[in-house]
Amino acid sequence: MNFNFLTRIQWKFLAMFLLVSALFLTSAFGQSKLLSERLGYKPTDKLLIVNCDDVGMCNAANMAVIDGMENGLITSGTIMTPCPWSGTIMDYAKTHPEKDFGVHLTHTAEWKFYRWGPVAPREQVKGLCDPEGLLWRSVEEVYAHSNAEEALTEGRAQIKKALAAGVPLTHIDSHMGTMQYSADFVKAYVQLAMEFNLPLRMPSQTTTEKFKQPSLRSELSKQGLVFTDYFVYEEMENYKEVKPFWTDVIKNLKPGVTEIFIHASKLSDELKAITGTAEKRAHEAACFTSDQDIRKLLKDEGVILIGYRPLMELQRKLRK
Repeated sequence: MNFNFLTRIQWKFLAMFLLVSALFLTSAFGQSKLLSERLGYKPTDKLLIVNCDDVGMCNAANMAVIDGMENGLITSGTIMTPCPWSGTIMDYAKTHPEKDFGVHLTHTAEWKFYRWGPVAPREQVKGLCDPEGLLWRSVEEVYAHSNAEEALTEGRAQIKKALAAGVPLTHIDSHMGTMQYSADFVKAYVQLAMEFNLPLRMPSQTTTEKFKQPSLRSELSKQGLVFTDYFVYEEMENYKEVKPFWTDVIKNLKPGVTEIFIHASKLSDELKAITGTAEKRAHEAACFTSDQDIRKLLKDEGVILIGYRPLMELQRKLRK
């Protein structure tokens, strides 16, 4: 084609063709933009989701996430629906629909004395249950005795329990990573995200490459699933002191959307009886609720706090 002789109309058609081609390629081969840009922010903006895991596990966890959401920096939480205290926080989520709550898909019951069983009927998920009829303590035991189909059945039951309780769910993630360390379980995890049209927690690209799944993020993006640009996970290997660790993480945030997860809980005799990490959980709660240094640091670094709701809205728009 001789570009010197193109008419004005031909130029318009050519421009339109190139635009449509670019849109097609972006759709077909995954989004090239950062999630923050797709949400309407600038390429240089740093967005942060502060997610509280283990909500509903005990009263101490419930009180911390409510305080952190209402008075602090916690922007979302994920509920362990099999746990005894899940009903309390699901009722709160129902009456506070502006708060972002998801389901912390739970296939283990790791504590020594404080345990729980499945939500699905036990006869449907026999492999998930130990000799006591409770969920296994470790991910390894789940993989040894159960399978992805049972994990899918239990995950579906947990999500439906939250929906039946009136929780306006915004996302899902996996307790202890059970749904994310085996290829078959990942497929079940993705199936739940597709079935209920909810964003799912995804590791960063560097982490998926480490676990020999370099194309996972791009493949799921092609299916219309939405997830954060970054997830702080590998850095947790050096997690010792609460405030210095999270201070360093915040100072090194990249442009885009990053998710961090904490296990905020109010220090109590109940919490001490359940877990040996009670003090650390209480420090996390304080760090992201009342600590003025962390609050100032986020402001100084220009960090924008968001929950999972914008991700859910974008995903449902894309997959409509």
